[in-house]
Amino acid sequence: MIFHIFECVNNKQYIHFYSFSNILYVSFDTLGFRDAMTMAFAIDEINKNPDLLPNLTLGYSLYDNCGALVIGFSGALSLASGQEEQFVLQENCSGTPPVLGIVGDHYSTFSIAIANVLGLYKMPLVSYFATCSCLSNRQKFPSFFRTIPSDAFQVNAVIQILKHFGWTWVGLLVTDDDYGFHVAQSFQSDLVQSGVGCLAYLEVLPWDSNSGELQRIVNMIKTSTARVVIVFAHEIHTFRLIEEVVQQNVTGRQWIASEAWATAAVLQAPSFMPYLGGTLGIAIRRGEIPGLMDFLLQIQPDKNVSQFWEHTFKCRFNPADWAEDEGALCTGEEDMRQAETEFLDLSNLRPEYNVYKAVYALTYALDAMLQCEPGKGPFSGNSCATLQTLAPWQLLNYLQKVNFTTPFGDQVSFDENGDALPIYDVMNWMQLPDGIVEVQYVGEVKRSAFRGEELTLDENKIFWNFKSKQPPHSVCSENCPPGTRMARKKGQPVCCFDCILCSDGKISNRTNSRECFSCPEDFWSSPQRDHCIPKKTEFLSYQEPLGICLTSTSLLGTFICAVVLGIFTYHRSTPIVRANNSELSFLLLLSLKLCFLCSLLFIGQPRLWTCQLRHAAFGISFVLCVSCILVKTMVVLAVFKASKPGGGTSLKWFSPTLQRGTVFALTCIQAAVCAVWIASASPVPYKNTQYHNDKIVYECEVGSTLGFTVLLSYIGLLAILSFMLAFLGRNLPDNFNEAKFITFSMLIFCAVWIAFIPAYINSPGKYADAVEVFAILASSFGLLVALFGPKCYIILLRPERNTKKAIMGRGITKS
Repeated sequence: MIFHIFECVNNKQYIHFYSFSNILYVSFDTLGFRDAMTMAFAIDEINKNPDLLPNLTLGYSLYDNCGALVIGFSGALSLASGQEEQFVLQENCSGTPPVLGIVGDHYSTFSIAIANVLGLYKMPLVSYFATCSCLSNRQKFPSFFRTIPSDAFQVNAVIQILKHFGWTWVGLLVTDDDYGFHVAQSFQSDLVQSGVGCLAYLEVLPWDSNSGELQRIVNMIKTSTARVVIVFAHEIHTFRLIEEVVQQNVTGRQWIASEAWATAAVLQAPSFMPYLGGTLGIAIRRGEIPGLMDFLLQIQPDKNVSQFWEHTFKCRFNPADWAEDEGALCTGEEDMRQAETEFLDLSNLRPEYNVYKAVYALTYALDAMLQCEPGKGPFSGNSCATLQTLAPWQLLNYLQKVNFTTPFGDQVSFDENGDALPIYDVMNWMQLPDGIVEVQYVGEVKRSAFRGEELTLDENKIFWNFKSKQPPHSVCSENCPPGTRMARKKGQPVCCFDCILCSDGKISNRTNSRECFSCPEDFWSSPQRDHCIPKKTEFLSYQEPLGICLTSTSLLGTFICAVVLGIFTYHRSTPIVRANNSELSFLLLLSLKLCFLCSLLFIGQPRLWTCQLRHAAFGISFVLCVSCILVKTMVVLAVFKASKPGGGTSLKWFSPTLQRGTVFALTCIQAAVCAVWIASASPVPYKNTQYHNDKIVYECEVGSTLGFTVLLSYIGLLAILSFMLAFLGRNLPDNFNEAKFITFSMLIFCAVWIAFIPAYINSPGKYADAVEVFAILASSFGLLVALFGPKCYIILLRPERNTKKAIMGRGITKS
């Protein structure tokens, strides 16, 4: 359609529109003719509108490109060339009219060629059907506009549908032209960027009817695991493809149709429905054009529409063109209302609606340009364009700013690339029980200035051509559940992957996670690896069997000490008690009791106070115990020496006060060591995760290894000294035989603690505490039994030996 000033009739100014349409191609193209008639209706409607282009009447001319690029291109070239640099309208309206704008072409490839030429002249070209995204390049096509969305948006619309239904493994078929090439390029890049899915295959449909190539492509569709097939192709190429699909009986596929064939009647044959039923298509926005039906019914069979008339009523105006059996003679009186033709089916106006918007876009641009006030124009010196000095490039400025609303309620405007505000209808193919194929509206996808791209679907209306009546499942690999991560298969698309279970201590809590995440320090992965759970805690507990045994043993030892103390208190006046330094015996029993009780500090979850107190209590209690034994040993040796002639003076060094002072002094040294240790590097609770990854072992960190070593060494030093002194007095007479018991008790004590050191070092976690408790209890029981067992035996079971005479007598007899 071409905009130009053409002639003057009755002193009215006429402006003509020219249109490139594909009307004749092999046979008469009824829908193409309807596109042209829609343009004629829009011109007529504008001329009747007193508010739009007053005192100006529009005319139109049509050009048929015959489906050939060379015809359309040469027509556009002839219109654009030979123009005067400046056209001055003569008073008698004579002269060659200028070309101001063209509506067309139908195909993207044709529009690319024409727009390349018209861009040099900056002549507006408004297409109603060319969708190639390449035409949005303003540097290459500075004067191109369109009222149909570009394929870039159509591709995004298809990706939105794929995302909505979770189809990540799809096949793509495109035509062998600019339309298909740019769709394939855009689809691949957008699919990767969106992360929605992958292409199982990309095939180019042959432009001609190459049966061998079609057989190969359909066989690939048949053998591929992709259940969704997207086809960006023209009607004729899709028709040939589906014929081969029927031939190979390829069922169980979900077809996605581009706008080029989403509503094509030629493909809605009942024989195709077992294969194409349930197709989802991206269709050009359907519109309503009030008054178009009445305009179409007024068409008369003049020379311009004689072919349409003959095609519609199956007749001929020229009998010479007919054989006798080919039909009747056209009278021109045939009733259009009685014609069986899709020409009058206005329920699905899609390309026609775009033609209607294209005509109005050029008209509004011209109207705005003619209403320009002098001195407020957009051109140099704020000048305006006038009808007498009109140039195509001046119209471009106004066309870019066009913004109007159609009677159907759609807003029409162009962005910086010349693209209209994009909106598509989503269509669904279904066959009704009576065999009629219905292409029903099930939603829309559009882009708004505020919300971006929006997909709206009424899933309850969608017909699915599967036994389940549900959307198909089309993935290369099943979703990886939480607890696993995706591991891409080598040499395959990113949608093909294996699901690898997260390693210990790591989780993934969503589907198709690309990596596993480490749990926080105090947490560990669940068995399913889908969430973090608190780590199990481990310490020597009062509730576990080992803790119960050690606690019971500790309390038993404390109880025995209490019983022995009671026995000694009750029999404190007897010789066996008095002869063995009863005061030190009582202090020794008290220290042993503290040794048994201090073991309880090693059981239970470590706290700061228990960590600080356990080793201090243990060290001081044992030093008190061993100090009493050391003093008892020294007293025994002193008494034996005093019993010899001239040895009485030795006892003055071991008075009761001095004995108590010695024990106190030795114990205070250990207390000082503990105080310095706690003050400088105090033992603290520690969460140890080195032994087990899934457990937290609560233990007391000694703080200062030197302090712990000094504490143990001091106890060992006193024990060895006691052992040596007792060993020296092992051969004393029987009435002084406590040295033998002390020797034996120290032997047990040293053996236990010598074995303790390597066992403690090599025991992890709570078992180190258990070893230390066992050493405390074993050494305490050893001292208790060795030192007080024989005495209790005499006191309780052999009372006849608990006399001074018996003790002294035995000593004399043996001497």
